[in-house]
Amino acid sequence: MIVSMTGFGRSKAELETCSVTVEIKAVNHRFLEFNIRMPRQLLVIEDKIKKKIAEQVTRGRIEVFVTLEGTGHSTSKVVVDWQLLEQYVQSIKAIQNKYEFAHAISLQDVLQRSDFISIDEDHGGNEELEQLVLDAIENAALQLKQMRIIEGKVLESDIHKQLKLLSEKVILLREYAPKVVKLFADRLKKRMEEFTNGLIDEARMVNEIAIFADKVDINEELTRLESHISQFQKIMKLAEPIGRKLDFLLQEMNREVNTIGSKANDSSIAREVVEMKSSLEKMKEQVQNIE
Repeated sequence: MIVSMTGFGRSKAELETCSVTVEIKAVNHRFLEFNIRMPRQLLVIEDKIKKKIAEQVTRGRIEVFVTLEGTGHSTSKVVVDWQLLEQYVQSIKAIQNKYEFAHAISLQDVLQRSDFISIDEDHGGNEELEQLVLDAIENAALQLKQMRIIEGKVLESDIHKQLKLLSEKVILLREYAPKVVKLFADRLKKRMEEFTNGLIDEARMVNEIAIFADKVDINEELTRLESHISQFQKIMKLAEPIGRKLDFLLQEMNREVNTIGSKANDSSIAREVVEMKSSLEKMKEQVQNIE
């Protein structure tokens, strides 16, 4: 099943004293990467948040925004290290007395020092809030997953369209490829007749045709291309992340098409190759956004 890597989910949950709002945005990325923005008091559950989201998604750059409103999520208090402050004050006074400095210690001098005055935020013991946040995360992640599934169906439809075009081109090339050798044989025979006054060296002509036929033979590439298309269709039905597998197959398909283009000594085949490469490029754009 095809699942897109782009999506959005939003959830809000409330307690009597506070509420939490979670927004999750996802875009394509080679791996699973998180960028979480939330109040400091929730940093203790960051790993739990990542785990909750990872239960629903396996690839993508995930941006998480957590907002808390209300008064029930933390308590803060001023903490003074009185012993250290006393030593500081006494030391300053001793320095002033010894060197007769005129400047006295001010309140501003004390407040600027975080050594002995700090703000302590108490986040412990609030399991109810933490569970509320995790529940909101889970709901938003489920919405994100659902949106990615819906977007995946759009990608799947377009990819099937391009695969159908590729399959049609393979059939067309199989039918047309033998004509390339026949056209070469006709041109070669005409040329030899012109330069030899109708006295054709049959053995040499047959040998030249055989060499040319081997050089422009694309049956092997077409067979591999058919196999890749079949594998691609089977992988699209798997109930697991398939983006990387499809990306690898696309590289192989592109390699076969390039080989066909370089071997085929014919303008008609060259035109078909251009269209096949266009379809592969469109598929590549879609596959890069598949989980």
